Order: sequence, then structure tokens, then C-alpha cells
Amino acid sequence: MLKIQAYFDQATATVTYLVWDSATQDGAIIDPVLDFEPHAASMKTASADAILKDADDKGLTIRWVLETHAHADHLSAGDYIRRKTGASLGIGARITEVQAKFRDLFNAGDVAPNGDVFDALFDDDAHFTIGDIPATVLHTPGHTPACVSYLIGDAVFVGDTLFMPDFGTARTDFPGGDAATLFDSVRRILNLPPETRIFVGHDYPPEGRNEPAWETTVAEQRAGNIHVRDGVPKEAFVEKRNARDKTLAAPKLILPSLQVNIRAGATPPADADGHVYLKLPINRL
Repeated sequence: MLKIQAYFDQATATVTYLVWDSATQDGAIIDPVLDFEPHAASMKTASADAILKDADDKGLTIRWVLETHAHADHLSAGDYIRRKTGASLGIGARITEVQAKFRDLFNAGDVAPNGDVFDALFDDDAHFTIGDIPATVLHTPGHTPACVSYLIGDAVFVGDTLFMPDFGTARTDFPGGDAATLFDSVRRILNLPPETRIFVGHDYPPEGRNEPAWETTVAEQRAGNIHVRDGVPKEAFVEKRNARDKTLAAPKLILPSLQVNIRAGATPPADADGHVYLKLPINRL
């Protein structure tokens, strides 16, 4: 039986998921967060360690770390968890396009834009298992060209493609993003059976809702998503999405996040003095 435990990171509004097969005790961690305090440039692993402790307390073996995309709003703890557990780290195959783009932005000569820092590059409709539970990779671009969703049992983990119905959908103004493409990706998810559970990658409670939430269903999204409920034409969505994106500031952690996440959550190599540095490309974003 598929079991799911969610962890909400208050600092970045990110939801990380621990999922496992209760029959085999094999598990996966989806979109883990590395704690980063930007004013002091300090990195810690408390959030990831708490999940690993829970997994250990449950007697789980972590087989996979799964990234839905290269995040721009938090640093990934994927590499840290891989090193702690021996799990394989997977992401969508088009991560190579994102690596190529941001390798140039950060002059990151150590980053080969071939995805080799990940253990698995998933093509659309790729299949794997978590224990005895089948999992399918759905390529769901639009927010970024490399976004994927993971359909595991009766649940789909959609990353930033969809949010809760009262908040809508992801922004599409990052390099390689596209509102029309996002609409098609969302409709692909919403064509799953209506009872399919949807687990979102972030939650930003809108006015009138005080507590974060992360679980909904295909039926609830089709009935009530403020951007893409049934009956909203593609052209209207694209117009509304593009207009909203023009009002949004860049994510606070976009520069530290991307240069770590194109390295699968690892930091850049140490400088000649033995210290690790992150770069701020001036007037280039």
C-alpha cells in the first residue's frame, strides 16, 4: 500500500514528500529542501535530516530521491540525501537544457550539460517502481522545459505545475517556460481519473485561508481551479497567466538555488582557498 507523509517548509513554502510501499518498506523522497539562510549564506541540513530520521524510525529503505524540476525557490537536498542513503537521484531528461542555460549564466565550467550529475534522466512515460508500487513519469513542461510529474499508484506529485485550486498554476516566465505549454501539461494531469490524488509542490495560502494545504484531487481541480478549471479556454488561460507573470518579482533564492540545483543539489567546487562560493551574476538575470 502506498503511504505518503508531507513536510511543509515554512521558509520557502515548499512541500517535500516521503512516500513508501508499506509491504516492502522501500521509499522515495520527492523535492527535498536544503536549509539556506541568504543573509549569512549558511547551509544546513536540518529539514532533510528530520525526514531521514522519520524514514529510519519507520524502518524504510530510501531507494529514490525524485526531483520534479530544477527549482528556483529553494536549494535541493537531493545530493545530500543520496550521499546519506545510497539512493538514486532522478529528474526529467530535459534538465540538460536547463543546465546549458544556467551553466552560461553562472560561468559554471564544472557543469557538463549532459545530466551526468543525476543517476536517472527520465523520458516521458518512463516507468520504475517504489517497492512493488508502479510509478510513471509524466513530462509536464511549461513552468520549465524539464518539469515532470510522478504518478505513483493512485497519487500524482506535480511539483510546480499545479497549485491548490484556490491558488491556480505555476508561473511561466522563467527561461524555457511557456503558458500555452503549461495549459497542455495541466490538462494532461486533469485527464487522469477524477479520484486521482494530486500532491502539489508549494502552497501559498490566499486571502481567506490561513493554513497551508497540499493534497487535492483531479475532480476538485477540474471543478474549482481558479486558472484552469473545466470550461476555461486555452487562450484565456494564456492571457491571464502571462499578465500575472509580468507582476511577479524573481524568487528570493533564484540565484543560489539554480547554481546548486543544476549540480543536483551539490555546491560548486571549492575555490583555491578551500572555501565554497556562490556567484551573483550582475545585470544578467
